Amino acid sequence: MKLSRRELLKSAPAVAVAGGLAARAGAEPLIVRMEQPRNLETPLSDLFGDKTDKFFVRSHFAVPELDAKGFKLTVEGHVENKLELTLADLKKMEAVSREIVMECAGNGRVFLVPQARGLQWGHGAVGQAKWTGVPLGAVLERAKLKAGAGDVVLVGADKGVIADPATPGAIPFDRGIPLAKAKKDETLLVWNMNDEALTASHGAPLRALVGGWYGMASVKWLTRIVVLDKPHTGFWQTFDYSHWERPQDAPPRLVPVTAIQPKAVITTPEAGATIPHNKPHVLAGWAWAGENGVAKVEVSTDGGATWRDVPAKCEPFKAVKWQANFLPEKKGPLKLVARCTDDKGTTQAEKRDTDRRTYMINHLVPVEVTVK
Repeated sequence: MKLSRRELLKSAPAVAVAGGLAARAGAEPLIVRMEQPRNLETPLSDLFGDKTDKFFVRSHFAVPELDAKGFKLTVEGHVENKLELTLADLKKMEAVSREIVMECAGNGRVFLVPQARGLQWGHGAVGQAKWTGVPLGAVLERAKLKAGAGDVVLVGADKGVIADPATPGAIPFDRGIPLAKAKKDETLLVWNMNDEALTASHGAPLRALVGGWYGMASVKWLTRIVVLDKPHTGFWQTFDYSHWERPQDAPPRLVPVTAIQPKAVITTPEAGATIPHNKPHVLAGWAWAGENGVAKVEVSTDGGATWRDVPAKCEPFKAVKWQANFLPEKKGPLKLVARCTDDKGTTQAEKRDTDRRTYMINHLVPVEVTVK
């Protein structure tokens, strides 16, 4: 399925839009982080908006050509009943809708020092949408899992060759999730996004939605589900989308990236802005915490030396907008910082944890402005 002309126009590079399209549309375009395959970031001004065409796009390979009418989802492996389900079959099941945050595992990578490999996302590879589909657990019930079922591998129709480390030819994008997570209410097979059919760039005709986990688990263009009797050890589970874990009584080991970490970001003012001296100003942004709720947001207008609470709480899987007023009393450079604490007591760390490699980026990132 190829990107429609409408989708291409909505995600046009900033250079192309500068000729007049942005002015006519009256909106800031998505930021192109990679031309092919298409990877697009949401501008801070549109972060957590309700428009699908402003939702970030993450693609590992070219968009596959899929026909919704001829589409079939295969469920196989460690099951009693192998299934082949059409989109119509899935839509006959009891559908549910959930508003859930999705965040790319590399969101914020541009703030890593030294620079790390991978797409150089700012803060905009995150969004919240209303997703509609069926629980993955209900589909697995139909397949009747055999005793000892382990990881549930979600396989997309997109595929390609990875050069470093080299893959054995073209491989599909896939991701294994533990059976316990696969059966959770927040894990869905979805065909609608914000009450409209999925677009090609967002995984049409069917994608996974693994709520509370980073976006690599929410496999797009889903065509196959394989139930294993052991943990999945594929490329995207080991070489990529993994991080170091340090057990107390064992050597360090690589484990898959999973749960979204608590994070607060500042959207107003933006980095590099000049703000008036000794006049009230608004500091605003968003916070989220994946599987956990947001319990507290704090802000600092002196680079983290002192902090104050701002009203901001939300339930798990969602994001909350926060706002605070402040008075810049001194002229010169100023560092603004925000941090989130989830309802389990985990607060964003000041410094980067290098064991996370290039993923799970939620350390504090000051926004530097100038007061004049």
